[in-house]
Formats: sequence, structure tokens, C-alpha cells
Amino acid sequence: MENIKPFLQFKPQLNERVYIDKTALVIGDVHLDNDASVWPMAVIRGDVNKIRIGNRSNIQDGCILHVSHNSTFNPGGDALIIGEDVTIGHRVVLHGCTIDDQCLIGINSVVMDKAVIPSHVLLGANSLVPPNKRLESGYLYLGSPVGKIRKLTAEEIAYFTYSSQHYVSLKDKYLTD
Repeated sequence: MENIKPFLQFKPQLNERVYIDKTALVIGDVHLDNDASVWPMAVIRGDVNKIRIGNRSNIQDGCILHVSHNSTFNPGGDALIIGEDVTIGHRVVLHGCTIDDQCLIGINSVVMDKAVIPSHVLLGANSLVPPNKRLESGYLYLGSPVGKIRKLTAEEIAYFTYSSQHYVSLKDKYLTD
């Protein structure tokens, strides 16, 4: 597939039942775990560091995922790690950050280098998580830069799994079409 490209010695690794839309681009040291999906026009560029995307996570239309390289200014650089059952909304930019399991990153949000989003966080649309910011599990965050708005309800936390399962079901339909 021309939209899945190696870079130097690194070739994207796809586990079982992964869907990558033909208009998306995946480059380099990228691992997509079981049932992950990458939707139209998303770019996942693991050229100067690694990108890992967990089971059942989905990267929606127009997202840009990138990393930071190793340098004297940033020893080791910044990899991009996404846990399991994570929904990355349309046009999100993720750069060298960590997002743990069962989160939803709202449409058009930006999460910068060394930021950490723990499990069970809902990041509202158009939010900015600045470099080195660590959020707290179980909360809704919103704004630019983000601020903690309120504790999530049990229903909102349950929605994270619902959302990831919906995208697993949807990508299965695309794979059989």
C-alpha cells in the first residue's frame, strides 16, 4: 500500500484487523495494535521517534500525529504513545505526548510535547494542552490552555468504551466492503 511507508530502517507494524483508509498516510516507526483504525486524511509520521497506538483506538479524519527527535536540547526526543480504547477526534494534532487508556480527545484539539493525559479524561473540542502539562484522571478539560472543568460522570466514563467499540464496528464494515 502506497500510503503505508517505511522510513530508513523503520516500517509501520500493523497488528490484526487494523484499518487504514487509503487517503491516510502512515510513515516509519509506527505500531498499530489490534482493531485500531485510521480514518481519511490522517497523517501519522513516525520518522524521528516512535508512535504507538493501542488496541481499539481510532484516529479520525484529518488528524496529524508526530514526534520530536533526539537532540542536545531534548535528549531522547518525545515519542507519541496512545493507549487502548482512545478516540482521537477529527483534526486533532498530537505531538510527542502520552494519552493513556479510555480517553476522548475532542475535535480540533492540540496536545503538545511531554504532555500526559491519564486514563478517563475527556478533552473538549478546540482545547490546547501545552508542553509538559499533566492532567488528572476523571475530569473534563476545556480551553486554550486547558483548565479542569468538572469531574466526569459514570456515564461519560462508560462512553469511552462505547466510542471505541463503535469505531471497531465501523472499521469492520469498511474492511469487509
